Amino acid sequence: MTDREFLPVRIAVLAVSDTRTLAEDTSGDLLVERLTTAGHTLSARHILPDDRAAIADQLRAWCGDPDIDVILTTGGTGLTGRDVTVEAHRDVYEKEIEAFGTVFTLVSMQKIGTSAVQSRATGGVAQGTYLFALPGSRSACRDAWDEILAPQLDYRHKPCNFVEIMPRLDEHLRRK
Repeated sequence: MTDREFLPVRIAVLAVSDTRTLAEDTSGDLLVERLTTAGHTLSARHILPDDRAAIADQLRAWCGDPDIDVILTTGGTGLTGRDVTVEAHRDVYEKEIEAFGTVFTLVSMQKIGTSAVQSRATGGVAQGTYLFALPGSRSACRDAWDEILAPQLDYRHKPCNFVEIMPRLDEHLRRK
């Protein structure tokens, strides 16, 4: 790795589902296990139905919480009429991280081939907080965490990572 020390980030996990309860949220469980094993802190966890306004409201509330650096949502990224997580994320984003969806598709292509086109995984930034919308399947969450988020949320990762620019995400809000 590098000579840098690991810096834990504070992460909230939101499951979006009309049918699952928090007790049945195996994708959220996987993300919690992965992030805590990596040394990060779980700041909050919740489940909401597929309701665009409710999801966006929760994202905004967490973005305004100084104890949350990153928000991971799981579920609602598909193509069906009830899949509104991506729209809710985009309602909140100040900037979209377009390459996150592209890289997620490349990772998914290696595992599920052309079925990867059915996911609309996305990432963005709002109020100095990173937001990532992941599909609801455990395997998709595993791939997103292991292949993209784990290295990018590790301050030791080079040549660059999300953590090192975290202090500058909201600099436009501090300008006079």
